[in-house]
Amino acid sequence: MGLYQAIRDLWKKPKANLGQLNKERLIQWRRDDAVTKIDRPTRLDRARSLGYKAKRGIVVARVRVKRGGRKREQIKKGRRSKTQRRKKVVGKSYQSVCEERAQKYFKNLEILNSYYVNKDGLYYWYEVILVDPYRPEIKSDKKLQWICKRKHTNRVLRGKTSAGRRSRGLHSKGIGTEKVRPSRRANLRRSK
Repeated sequence: MGLYQAIRDLWKKPKANLGQLNKERLIQWRRDDAVTKIDRPTRLDRARSLGYKAKRGIVVARVRVKRGGRKREQIKKGRRSKTQRRKKVVGKSYQSVCEERAQKYFKNLEILNSYYVNKDGLYYWYEVILVDPYRPEIKSDKKLQWICKRKHTNRVLRGKTSAGRRSRGLHSKGIGTEKVRPSRRANLRRSK
């Protein structure tokens, strides 16, 4: 078994002594800012699989977002329609919200990808991989030079990252997704 496979297995089934480490991490993370630049990724296996490399021009940030607020208030009195529900169908996931907040914090960088790190009763934490498209190290990298093109600026704000594409329904194909491509708005315009 390789190193990254061992790290992946530890994250899936943590040992007893890792629970204490996790508690200490959460205590520290709650004190940190909502967007914190970190030296190295917490989940190295996941970061590497999403395109992280330990080189200049690549930054990792841990982003905290508050949980909840996704249910309507209870209706106390009065009539209501049968279709009215308390549950909101929300367009964005917590992950895509974290990516957008990281983009607003690091304006000169582009979001490559992100992954889940931890949660408690109040917060979710995601780690976001950011790339500096103006650095020569990135421009000369065969696997990362695509992000230097102008059409990829602010890609997270247009729903082009993996989490954004999932929120737009683009992670599935075939029956049931006829109105998803090229976008819901384009499909609505076409039908008018």
